[in-house]
Amino acid sequence: MKRGLDFPLARPTWPANVERPAPKRRVGLAFDHGWSRRYPARLARALLLDNVTRPAIRLVTATTTRGVEYLEHLEAPVIFAANHASHLDTPLLLHALPARFRHKSVVGAASDYFFDRTWKALWWSLTLAAIPIDRNRVNRRSGDDAARIIEEGWNLIIFPEGGRTADGWAQPFRGGAAYLAHRTKRPVVPVYIHGMFRVLPKSLRDDRPAGGSGSEMRHRGLRRSPTSVLFGPPLRLEEGEDARHFAARIERAVAQLAEEVRSDWWGARRAGADAAMTALRGPDVSPWRRAWARDATPRRSPSRGGNWPVS
Repeated sequence: MKRGLDFPLARPTWPANVERPAPKRRVGLAFDHGWSRRYPARLARALLLDNVTRPAIRLVTATTTRGVEYLEHLEAPVIFAANHASHLDTPLLLHALPARFRHKSVVGAASDYFFDRTWKALWWSLTLAAIPIDRNRVNRRSGDDAARIIEEGWNLIIFPEGGRTADGWAQPFRGGAAYLAHRTKRPVVPVYIHGMFRVLPKSLRDDRPAGGSGSEMRHRGLRRSPTSVLFGPPLRLEEGEDARHFAARIERAVAQLAEEVRSDWWGARRAGADAAMTALRGPDVSPWRRAWARDATPRRSPSRGGNWPVS
């Protein structure tokens, strides 16, 4: 009689000789993020971006934006491919984008980091319209989801490095942005974000070696520093061009924008591919010399009219 009374309220028993099915994962690549692109979530996100995120970015950075004119007559959707040095890269990039791109963009985020817990998946989907991307290998499911969302008219922000840099210099780009551009036939806008490694670098564990004499920043927390966001001319697939060649061309375009910060607009156009790639990835020397070269990079406004130092 007691078991009969408990049945509606208690969990039912499972036969001992029947194998239990594996529980379905509702996080990672399996997370259902479609709700984040519906009107209620879009309205809440727009209010958050315009009234909280953008004022906060202005508080911690003095940002110079360059190349917005390339977006004025660009037909959406497009793919924004940027270097990655900080968790604040995404809010900064959204802050720099015009409203028509900012309010209809999704962000490709690592499924093993941003979608490993339900509360994290819900939070990042709501605040940034993040979608899970497998950064460790080519995954058909994440590629299909991203391509479908782009074809529905949404812009995509993606970081081809696959993760934040640990020493301030960019890592080699992977082919995700080029693959999606090849599949959807949409243009790629190269973006270079400068200075965010000084604002909020990747934190290191205390037991992890620095790799040289101060080659990696260990401070935690925010510190105010000038930053720059540079947009380059949109890149489109050429006739007969494959995704691998296009990926290399995207990285060279971002490298040219990095050289523009290091020198100036005209100097970046005159510099060779090797010099531009060094401005993006850093010199191929020992870790302490890479750290010195990174810290010696002048903090300047990438202005066409000349370079001027900022504090």
